[in-house]
Amino acid sequence: MSRAYFADRFPGAIILPYEGNWPEIADDALVAPGAVVIGNVKIGTKSSIWFNAVVRGDIGPITIGDRTSVQDGTVVHVNMDAPCVIGNDVTIGHSALIHGTTIHDGVLVGMGAIIMSYSEVGQGAVIAAGAVITERTVVPEKAVVIGMPAKQRSALDENQSANLAAIPERYVRVSRQYLSELTELEASDEY
Repeated sequence: MSRAYFADRFPGAIILPYEGNWPEIADDALVAPGAVVIGNVKIGTKSSIWFNAVVRGDIGPITIGDRTSVQDGTVVHVNMDAPCVIGNDVTIGHSALIHGTTIHDGVLVGMGAIIMSYSEVGQGAVIAAGAVITERTVVPEKAVVIGMPAKQRSALDENQSANLAAIPERYVRVSRQYLSELTELEASDEY
């Protein structure tokens, strides 16, 4: 790996090694211009790291599954003894802070939410915008949590779960359009 390799694949993004570890990014993932991905990071197929997001796998590893969207301004980081594991089909809203936690498949993290170290978010849960998940909190599967500190308000019904499950595919479609347009710009020398 080299900086030039990533610069060709993801123009405008900053992708760097840490202690010799280069990120592993699926060929069909999107890392938008202005995003920063550093070190021991794995990003799965059709996932997207949006503008000005920071994914910093320096003192521990970060794994981001398939079809997961880490949106604009989000920060993903770790503790030495708390890696960050983000599952498949997860949507992380703008300006969230994700730190040393495990987020299972199909979770929606609202804009500006904070999820602290050693916590775990169950499959299909919803973390409301601005909610704060404190250290060592376990959020149950399909729970809806709100507030500071976050408390469970309800659980998702089948219809709400189905609506939640449709969100990742929308971001996959948008990321495919960005990839297409960035490729066209690169080919036309307008970029």
